[in-house]
Amino acid sequence: MKRKEQPGSVSGKVDWKPGTMIYPLPAVMVSTGATPEEYNIITIAWTGTICSDPPMCYISVRPGRHSYDILQRTGEFVINLTTRQLSFATDWCGVRSGRDHNKFAEMHLTPGKATKVKAPIIEESPLNIECRITEIKPLGTHDMFIAEVVNVKADRALINARTGAFSLEKADPLAFAHGNYFVLGKKIGKFGFSVEKKRRRK
Repeated sequence: MKRKEQPGSVSGKVDWKPGTMIYPLPAVMVSTGATPEEYNIITIAWTGTICSDPPMCYISVRPGRHSYDILQRTGEFVINLTTRQLSFATDWCGVRSGRDHNKFAEMHLTPGKATKVKAPIIEESPLNIECRITEIKPLGTHDMFIAEVVNVKADRALINARTGAFSLEKADPLAFAHGNYFVLGKKIGKFGFSVEKKRRRK
C-alpha cells in the first residue's frame, strides 16, 4: 500500500489510502453445511461482535466463495476460535476451496455435533460459537452475514473449576494483522483496571 506524503508535515504522521486497517483481528475457522456431505470450513478475519443483548456477531464473505451458497441456503454457521496449534489448518482452509477439498479430512479436524444448529463444530477448537443468520447485507467485495449467537460450546479444560471463568488465553489464541498471524502476548491489565481501587495492604 502506497503512503501519501504530506509536504511540510511535522507531526510524524503520513496519510494512507483508505483501507481495512483495524488490526489485530481474530482468525477464525467458520464451519458450514447441514449434512456431512457438504460440511466445509472457511477461514475468516472479517468477523466480530455487534451486539451484547441479544448476543450478535457477523462474518463477511465474498459471494464467490464456496461457503457463500451454503450459508445463504442453510442460514447457519459456527465460528470456531483458533490457536497456535491450529495455525496451519487455519491458513490452509483459507487458501484452499471446499469445491476441491474435504477440509475436515485433509486437515485431520473432527466435525462435532452442535447443540442448536446443523452446521458442525470443530472439536479441536477451544470455543465454538453457534450462529443463526438474521440478515445478509451486500456491501461491495463482501456480503455481511449478521447472526444471532444461539449457543456457545467451550473446552472444559479451559474453564476454571472454582470460578467458572473461561480462560481462552491458556489456549494460545491466534490473531491476524495485515496478512500475518500472531499469538496473543502478555496480559497487561483487565477491563476497568484504570479506575479500579487498589486494595490496602494489611
